Amino acid sequence: MTDLLRQEIATTATTIVIKVGTRVLTREDGILNEQRIAQLAEEIHQVMETGRKVALVSSGAVGAGMGRLGMAKRPTDVAHLQAVAAVGQSLLVEAYERSLRAFGRHAAQILLTADDLDQRTSYLNARNTILTLMGEYNAVPIINENDTVSVEELQTTFGDNDRLAAIVTNLIQAPLLVLLSDVEGLYNGDPRDPGSAVIPTIERLDDAVFALVRDRATGLSKGGMASKLQAARQATAAGENVIIASGRHPGTLARIIAGEPTGTLLLARGQLVAARKRWIGFTAQPRGQLVLDDGARRAVERQGRSLLAAGVVKAVGRFHKGDVVGLCDADGTEFARGLTNYGSEDILRIRGLKTAEIAEALGHCPHDEVVHRNNMVLTGQG
Repeated sequence: MTDLLRQEIATTATTIVIKVGTRVLTREDGILNEQRIAQLAEEIHQVMETGRKVALVSSGAVGAGMGRLGMAKRPTDVAHLQAVAAVGQSLLVEAYERSLRAFGRHAAQILLTADDLDQRTSYLNARNTILTLMGEYNAVPIINENDTVSVEELQTTFGDNDRLAAIVTNLIQAPLLVLLSDVEGLYNGDPRDPGSAVIPTIERLDDAVFALVRDRATGLSKGGMASKLQAARQATAAGENVIIASGRHPGTLARIIAGEPTGTLLLARGQLVAARKRWIGFTAQPRGQLVLDDGARRAVERQGRSLLAAGVVKAVGRFHKGDVVGLCDADGTEFARGLTNYGSEDILRIRGLKTAEIAEALGHCPHDEVVHRNNMVLTGQG
């Protein structure tokens, strides 16, 4: 049975980002499940046979390394995590290459760090590489966090490759992000309760939706449903659709492409966000924050205005002209991001001033706006 809305989404999804989690790719003892990788490679091949392009964000490097090294528990210190990831990454990509080669395709390893994507030039280089692999070489980019040099991402238990998948979705402007997990989707109650059911469609990611999360800690996976919802918020805010579904059942991708009601569909919000603004709003990490008064927030959020110095209450952090900063309300809740025309030291001198008073405070007035509306994106975090 097909769903008309899902069928329309699947039809327009000419490029798909698929993220597959550690729990899907490894057995309970942490050893890489090469049979599951072979099944996934065949499903990806079938999707590509329809003329679609696929980028795969794959977890599993640490889990694969644990299996190869005979480890029963995930390391907790950074040095051992990085070493285990280095061992496992080669095993992971070898498994994908071997499986895809059976269908005349190849795996292309791409390792990224947050710093890579914070820099606009590196961001564009990554985008061009991925698009070239998919467009000219008909290859499958296998994208992962560069765990061997990354520190913060390995230590966190919230975000990891789910967030990376959302960033890749925005990076290549893919109309659909599929998050394959060990659960069927988002349930309306505790998944262990027989009376709970998967929510088929979510139109708005609000606090009530996040309140439904029932994650459980394990020794292998860093993510969870909360992480997936955060990633979905990031992708849907840029105008793309997201599906959270089980990666343990063969044929899931085929059912999604056919428009069948599989997993939980999270609908795009608003219009598509331009490529440059996706980098500003959903990829580059803010170097600081600007706290706005209520009037300035209304002007920015509801009226599409630029941010003027008069509306800035305070600056948080140390940043420079051209850096990405978060725009926050009085409670510190971010609702937008933008490129600042002034560094933090200058903003401390001009905050609350009218534009005509900036020159007197600084000796010159290089910009009327602290953040111009053309360099600003509503992030939907507030």
